[in-house]
Amino acid sequence: MSRIDHVLRMVVRQGGTRLELEAGEQPRLFHGKERLRFFLPPMGGPLLRDMVRPILDPETGDAFDAGEPVQLTYTGHESGTFDIEAQGAEPVRLVLVRQQAAVPTEIPAPVEAATPAPSAAQPAVQAPPAAGASAGAPAPVPLAPSAPVAPPPTLSQAPEVAQPGLERLLSHALSAGASDLHLSDGEPPLMRQHGRLRPLPAAAPVEAVAALLGPLLDGPRQARIAAGSSVDLALNLPGAGRVRGSVFRHRAGLAAAFRVIARAAPRLDALELGVDLAPLVEASHGLVLVCGPTGAGKSTTLAALVRAALEAKGGVLLTLEDPVEYEFDAPPGALVRQRAVGREVADFPTGLRDALRADPDLLLVGEMRDPDTISLALTAAETGHLVFSTLHAGTSASAVERIVDAYPAGRQAQARGQLADALRAVVAQRLVPRRDGDGRVAAVEVLRNTHAVSGLIREGRTAQIAHALQTGAEAGMRPIARALADRVHAGQITREAARRQVEDTASLDQYLRH
Repeated sequence: MSRIDHVLRMVVRQGGTRLELEAGEQPRLFHGKERLRFFLPPMGGPLLRDMVRPILDPETGDAFDAGEPVQLTYTGHESGTFDIEAQGAEPVRLVLVRQQAAVPTEIPAPVEAATPAPSAAQPAVQAPPAAGASAGAPAPVPLAPSAPVAPPPTLSQAPEVAQPGLERLLSHALSAGASDLHLSDGEPPLMRQHGRLRPLPAAAPVEAVAALLGPLLDGPRQARIAAGSSVDLALNLPGAGRVRGSVFRHRAGLAAAFRVIARAAPRLDALELGVDLAPLVEASHGLVLVCGPTGAGKSTTLAALVRAALEAKGGVLLTLEDPVEYEFDAPPGALVRQRAVGREVADFPTGLRDALRADPDLLLVGEMRDPDTISLALTAAETGHLVFSTLHAGTSASAVERIVDAYPAGRQAQARGQLADALRAVVAQRLVPRRDGDGRVAAVEVLRNTHAVSGLIREGRTAQIAHALQTGAEAGMRPIARALADRVHAGQITREAARRQVEDTASLDQYLRH
């Protein structure tokens, strides 16, 4: 991929419509007239010339080399079409204007019929001048009309404060011992209490979720929802902590799900996991994964591990989360830098690339959700950083398989080798209803990357990881069946509840007999 394609993809990822590059000056990125943050250093004239020269035809290239201003339209790799103005004379200057339809400011109702494409007879529209442009800048290039495109994510500046109506509902749910609150247009609020959905007592149906969210649902977030995406957010709940939310559209309208979390990262010993995870933070570098199904407490365990590492090692902790959940206090000799995807950084891959230049000792990656993030996290783990992350996988073995499967077939052997070297441990956990009905208790599986396990990963024999777990007690390993059996023996959960958590009930029965 060419250098200009990389720059254009950054413009799209960060929600820009116009990028101004001038030799020696800080790049300026705009969405309409609003200037956005842009994580790109100033570039010199030779670099700007080298960036644009390969996409010019011979005639335009000769004019550009002679110092004349030139104009062209360029369709980038995975970035769409841009109108480009290039000035070859000093100071070298490039203006990149993205062709796109206007972004809606309100969330439209779903439509059944397709929107007709613009007619060829429609006149070309002209991009408005960007704020901050110099007075002597060339006039904007006329933009040809284009079909509506999904607006890209943009860095949000929405306030992290719950509106009064939403705050009352969240406080009500919290006082009832709920972990989650579910809202939908025209429906009564529901809360998740000890793992089960129940109506929120004495709460009237929600007329409009958008009205409850207020300024939290700003223009860029509305645009993402209108384009069919969900929006993640975090906000402060006075006297209770932080709330993680997800807002999305479904057939009946707008819906939102909120989870109340503590403000500060917990201590490992306060989680009552039934296993000591403190040794996992002793590694100098590598990858520590926490996996499990949705709602299994992965984020809480991850935050506790990172807190333990920060207190034990000090140094610089840099987190990339979507959104930021737990807050970390920096002990003496430590620094904490927390970045929210969509607010302080455009996406996980961009944030990870930035992180490798920010001198971190510890990295927290909220979720390894795509091949780019996985690849960069493994690279960071190999190059001297201790990386903590979560993954949606039910067991340690399936977590390994999911990472490898994220790569194209031709690169999976390389991925297995990289993972075999970088992985330090996988923690897979479930939350199981207590026997007395008073909440849930964690059952935790621990896989340590011993020499034997590393060989299994490298050779693609992940089916044999289950046997390594069963025989690896001396290395600090613990299969999920053993964790469940221990909870049964302690009288905390029932045998039936334990059996519902595993497919291989024979292993569970074996541990239950001892």
